[in-house]
Amino acid sequence: MLHSGHVAFFEEAASYGDLYVGIGSDKTIFELKGRKTVCPEEERLYMIKALRCVKDAWISKGSGMLDFLEELKELHPDIFFVNSDGASPLKENLCKELGIQYVVSQRLPHGTLPVRSTTALRQQCHIPYRLDLAGGWLDQPFVSQYCPGAVLTINLEPDVHFNSRSGLSTSSRNAAIEMWGNQYPADDPEKLAKMIFRYENKPGTQYVSGSQDAIGIVFPGLNRLDYNNDYWPYRIESVLDDDILVFIEQHICMLPLFPRKQQFDVLADTEINGENAKALSVAADACWDAILRKDLKAWGNATTDSFNAQIKMFPHMIDPEVLPVLEQHKDKALGWKMCGAGGGGYFVFISEQPIESTFGIHIRRRM
Repeated sequence: MLHSGHVAFFEEAASYGDLYVGIGSDKTIFELKGRKTVCPEEERLYMIKALRCVKDAWISKGSGMLDFLEELKELHPDIFFVNSDGASPLKENLCKELGIQYVVSQRLPHGTLPVRSTTALRQQCHIPYRLDLAGGWLDQPFVSQYCPGAVLTINLEPDVHFNSRSGLSTSSRNAAIEMWGNQYPADDPEKLAKMIFRYENKPGTQYVSGSQDAIGIVFPGLNRLDYNNDYWPYRIESVLDDDILVFIEQHICMLPLFPRKQQFDVLADTEINGENAKALSVAADACWDAILRKDLKAWGNATTDSFNAQIKMFPHMIDPEVLPVLEQHKDKALGWKMCGAGGGGYFVFISEQPIESTFGIHIRRRM
């Protein structure tokens, strides 16, 4: 869907010199985003080539996040220009290796035109995403049976298009969209969350999706979900205090990686026991207390402790490919974790100041 945001992006890029555009194939976009393109690749290529600011364009031959690699090496441009939501350490490091300047668009609309995104134009969907801050996996009885504990989530406005299979509860969000369309019906939030949970986990489901996903995309604000050997929490505590939510927003930095791989198996080689489950529960409590006190350093430490406790139980949560990215950025942060079940997606950094190549989030205050 070509829109004014794309044209402004191309014009901004063309201000640096002759502009060459590589576009993802239909196959690559389906693999990365889990949906078909609105316009097929030949039509998208025709429209982009027709723009006067574009010198030439092509359909990238490769696949995945670096589908343009062959063409980039062949053209070897002076500058590689990307949009803010398409920026990633993988692309930045590749440009450093090839001696190409890496520039991220400021994403400025033309004149007084509104900011446009493909996601917004596709559906104007108001269903939020969710980000788990600490305690993830305690919503599974095979973990909380060893030690009860909390999972902390925040409800994210859909003003960023998050990749599928990246730990932001996109599958639960898709289930909600299938049932209700682009926004929730007016009803009790716990009732809606239970409907999503049951819809996703039909009878005979081999791997039950945790209820934190369904609850996290319905309940606004910051939420603490307490579990004790059951799929549903015995208590849900929500925080809508604006000072606390602003504090969270100001200190979370999201760094894009790549979607979780299709063959990824997080349940292999697990070490789930009382000691490790208790460490996760203690870290989640510490994270909750630190956020409510707005103690940034303690929050960062607790986030890292929670992530390390998860990795101890589920060693495959972190893909070796992302470790260099973590090493490159962690000295700028007070704490870190990966979204959801890991293996890709996004790094979440707790930081005093914004970190280069990352973006912020907006927490939904109401349903």
